[in-house]
Amino acid sequence: MIISVASGKGGTGKTTVATNMAAAIDEQVTFLDCDVEEPNAHLFLKPEITTRQPVYTFLPDIDQQRCDRCRKCAEICRFGAITVVGEQILLFPELCHSCGGCMLVCPQRCIDEGQRELGHAESATVKNIAFHHGILRIGEAMSPPLIKWLRKNFEKTGTVIIDAPPGTSCPVIAAMHETDYIVLVTEPTPFGLHDLALAHQTVNELGIASGLVINRAGLGDHSVQRYAEENNLPILLEIPFSREVAELYSRGRLLVEGSPKWRNIFVSLFEEIIRQIPATGKVS
Repeated sequence: MIISVASGKGGTGKTTVATNMAAAIDEQVTFLDCDVEEPNAHLFLKPEITTRQPVYTFLPDIDQQRCDRCRKCAEICRFGAITVVGEQILLFPELCHSCGGCMLVCPQRCIDEGQRELGHAESATVKNIAFHHGILRIGEAMSPPLIKWLRKNFEKTGTVIIDAPPGTSCPVIAAMHETDYIVLVTEPTPFGLHDLALAHQTVNELGIASGLVINRAGLGDHSVQRYAEENNLPILLEIPFSREVAELYSRGRLLVEGSPKWRNIFVSLFEEIIRQIPATGKVS
């Protein structure tokens, strides 16, 4: 079972929800922090990193001597990563999406499989949690390949909880694609409502069952609740705008460590998610 915790905007509290749910449930959990541009789940779970490994992606390695300048590699590349200027083949690594199409269409077989570093992955074990996160290399433009690598290598049987990046762009899709359930986290503000609507539309396009957690409940108005009711989006949990929550968060502590009440709340959240997951994980 794979649960992705996402939000339309940053700062809504999705990492709070993901980490506390992972720490609350009494079973083996694989936790993937896929917000690879700025991972922060480790600040709350406090893992002692035991392994660190670089992550690479495909990058064409072109033999200029064997190339006959037929331009087929440039024609197939929809991202402009390869171009022919006179007698020179120019490669722009930052634009390459690692599809390998250039290598497949080259009639001279002068393109080999090279690589470039995306960043690195770190792993640890915290009690019942197998923790993994990715850290994107400084200057690297594309995070989806690193997110896909994390999911491919660390999604195991059992419960997988993914802390997705914020927003609704390609990195989020990579973190939510082919999961069983998506928990959307928002806050009761105009910005929260606007970005929730975008995220919910994205989830509907993917056809994955979803529910809503409202963080800082009581801070704004009830427009988020009205949106959820009008769009058949079940509200799984409302976390109140309170001093207790703010103090625990500011100290880098999990809510479930600060109070047995919160452990019960997040266990109930997990159980409700299980009840709502269709047999296929897809919305009919």
